[in-house]
Amino acid sequence: QVHLVESGGGLVQPGGSLRLSCAASGRTFSSYDVGWFRQAPGKEREFVTAIRWSGTSTYNADSVKGRFTISRDNVKNMVYLQMNSLRPEDTALYYCAAHPKSILITSPGGYDYWGQGTQVTVSS
Repeated sequence: QVHLVESGGGLVQPGGSLRLSCAASGRTFSSYDVGWFRQAPGKEREFVTAIRWSGTSTYNADSVKGRFTISRDNVKNMVYLQMNSLRPEDTALYYCAAHPKSILITSPGGYDYWGQGTQVTVSS
């Protein structure tokens, strides 16, 4: 069992930065891949980025390449999402999610555990 709690969301101007955190509980968290997803009002939940359990491999959606970076600290049971050059279209509720399968997954249905989300609003 893994429990996830996101934090770090807020209001930021276009071009600004935010760092989201995902705190995990569960002694086997270091064996889980973690992804970040986002969902804007009226839209489906979409994949943003993912990191393998070891932290050695990441994958980003095209919409955030070059702007967002995912990282993790398995000692602290934390995953981070550094978001730079934010745009109004990045506005959404951001979720972290985890799964124990040893493959890269970009579909929300492939993840077993979810946090409650943290709101990111990009507006002037």
